[in-house]
Amino acid sequence: MKKRIFTILLALTLLLTFVVTGCGDKDKTNDTEKPDEQGEVEGTDDSDDDDEGEEASEVTDDPDVKVINLWSFTDEVPNMLEKYKELNPDFPYEIESTIIATTEGAYQPALDEALASGGDDAPDIYCAEAAFVLKYTQGDAHQFAAPYKDLGIDLNLVDEAEIAPYTVDIGTNPDGDLVGLGYQATGGAFIYRRSIAKDVWGTDDPDVIKEKIGPGWDQFFEAAEELKAKGYAIVSGDGDIWHAVENSSDQGWIVDGKLNIDPKREEFLDLSKKLKDNDYHNDTQDWDDAWFADMKDAGPKKVFGYFGPAWLINYTIAPNCGGEAAGEGTYGDWAVCEPNVGFFWGGTWILGNKDTKAKATVGDIIKWITLDSSEEGLQHFWANGTLEGPGGTKDTVASNKVMAASDGTLDFLGGQDMFDVFVPANEFAKGTNLTQYDETINTYWRDQVREYTAGKKSREQAIEDFKQQVADNLDIIVD
Repeated sequence: MKKRIFTILLALTLLLTFVVTGCGDKDKTNDTEKPDEQGEVEGTDDSDDDDEGEEASEVTDDPDVKVINLWSFTDEVPNMLEKYKELNPDFPYEIESTIIATTEGAYQPALDEALASGGDDAPDIYCAEAAFVLKYTQGDAHQFAAPYKDLGIDLNLVDEAEIAPYTVDIGTNPDGDLVGLGYQATGGAFIYRRSIAKDVWGTDDPDVIKEKIGPGWDQFFEAAEELKAKGYAIVSGDGDIWHAVENSSDQGWIVDGKLNIDPKREEFLDLSKKLKDNDYHNDTQDWDDAWFADMKDAGPKKVFGYFGPAWLINYTIAPNCGGEAAGEGTYGDWAVCEPNVGFFWGGTWILGNKDTKAKATVGDIIKWITLDSSEEGLQHFWANGTLEGPGGTKDTVASNKVMAASDGTLDFLGGQDMFDVFVPANEFAKGTNLTQYDETINTYWRDQVREYTAGKKSREQAIEDFKQQVADNLDIIVD
């Protein structure tokens, strides 16, 4: 494996970037699979997609191009491209992957500079996560993203693969062109403890539990009171309901250039205080040690559940449950049901540079990652956990068609097929309430909510201080 080091001088940060070329890296994650049979990489498509010409531009690659540059903030997509090459032995390009973590805000400034500078080292393919994807699909940097149709991608595949609608909304630019799609689907469910459900309500049936916790927040708090009577917390901390509140709101933080506090997001002040004042949670903060401890019953009260998508089960709760098989820790004592409100949380979108000189290849790679619903596409292997053979981690994918045809049973969920819940969850979620500033504004808002619930500020003062933070730090009009 060849490596090179990029030194990127930002305003206050020296970034060291390791660039890994595609030379058969053995260190793969559980994400990737086979694209279409691709004997003609420089063409637009294979025989499986004969209708693509109706929607896609006829594109070719510059024969002088030998390298495809990929920018990402984790190794997931770079590993996908390693698998893509492995499954397509005639693939003629070298892949150079630049990976910069999002910690301390490092990724976006570096990506912005690379896109603006252009040239041979500019990204051909780049990734953006939910927290800032709007910047690259609809916001300040949307002008760099190529419409998928200009990369030779047939947009009919969106309907054919039954792609989750919210991911399309997020990936559509101001001109109405699709420029990004995710490979995951991150529609949310309520992830709960079977043993606690049985103790409180006599059943752990997801169809019954969804009626206990919802619909709506009034029903949720009735359940919280019943759980409290038995000595349980309904959630670990107020952060566990935040993403359900945030992404079920009708409008985003900015409307017509002005700060907007959607009533559902403002209600988070009251919901959070109700959780705290009534001792319905363990008052943890998400991603802190106490939050993880609650996943294995190491907190002051046993916690009934968490709101989240499949990745929260696979990569957060499972590793912190205190066991690896049924009977160990809380492993196997979990289930999922429809949440009381529809929402999504997280995800990564894949974009192509409008100035790439390898449009056909970039388009084919992106199509394979996001839209190929065949058994040889990434979506199928990812959903079934068969990327590196049987027994891998099953995950939710963008294609509802793939999930409907796949086996989503997990031992961790007591043998439940999680796709039965997550497929409709993707339909409940919506992507029209995001802005490019969400990552920053959410931090300001949640900090002020904590100040209020802790009794350090009045409700009115918390709102005013929030508005002042936005006015002082962001180019947004605040009334």
